[in-house]
Amino acid sequence: MKIDPKDYCVKEGKAVELKKWPTQIKALCGSKEEYQKALAKNVEELSAIQSLLYADNHYSVLLIFQAMDAAGKDGAIKHVMSGVNPQGCQVFSFKHPSAEELQHDFLWRTTRALPERGKIGIFNRSYYEEVLIARVHPEILKAEQIPNELLKGKSVWENRYRSIVELEKHLYRNGTRIIKFFLHLSKEEQRKRFLSRLEKPEKNWKFSLDDIKERAYWKDYRKAYEECLSATSTEAAPWYIVPADNKKETRLIVSKIILDTLEKLKMSYPRPDKARQKELAEALRVLKEQGKKDGNPDKD
Repeated sequence: MKIDPKDYCVKEGKAVELKKWPTQIKALCGSKEEYQKALAKNVEELSAIQSLLYADNHYSVLLIFQAMDAAGKDGAIKHVMSGVNPQGCQVFSFKHPSAEELQHDFLWRTTRALPERGKIGIFNRSYYEEVLIARVHPEILKAEQIPNELLKGKSVWENRYRSIVELEKHLYRNGTRIIKFFLHLSKEEQRKRFLSRLEKPEKNWKFSLDDIKERAYWKDYRKAYEECLSATSTEAAPWYIVPADNKKETRLIVSKIILDTLEKLKMSYPRPDKARQKELAEALRVLKEQGKKDGNPDKD
């Protein structure tokens, strides 16, 4: 199984046409058992490197997931991050902004949720909703109380792209590594997944009538995504377009991209200075002495 993250990365300045990007690829594993073994290996490695990220405490990592409805964002997060220590990982899902959030700029509510050093932050939907759903549904933009002179033509979207890119470059310069995933789902596969949610009682809770309403805007969303991906994929914060018609391939690719990014970071476990080494040596001596007194000498 070979996964090259570069195959899914949007190069900075490249115009994206989603019809040229596959929604499904050839199976990466020959069997279910092989898939489970491969994913488990990636999850185990991710868990180990997360411990290093936490101990090193110089970098933070932000994972952003965007997609059409039913593309598998929740499942990808659940399976790929299953081995990560919850204390070092924060997940946020951004839906309709609150009254308080509408009184601030569009980046305010997400900026407050950025990960601390040593931690992994996950945005299930993000500030990118403000150049996606807000673009497809202009009434959302009007509700944000932005001055009318700033809402003319395409400039509002170009300005927002610029704000996003500048924020992400600022975060990069301060040690945050951002990995952005667009889970690329076909319209037909979405239809099948909606049917599954309707036909299986245990999945009914996942379905909303709004899903059908939003499906009618498929072409509008595709155009919004194409412009967004083209304008905001940078070296500092690249977009990865991941085939999403097969959930197994999606999870393997996502896990590999995260690992590839983290492995490139220059991290190490902290080394104690001389004073700390002296403290540790004294603690070791005391514990060994206590062991002898308790009648349990250290055989080592």
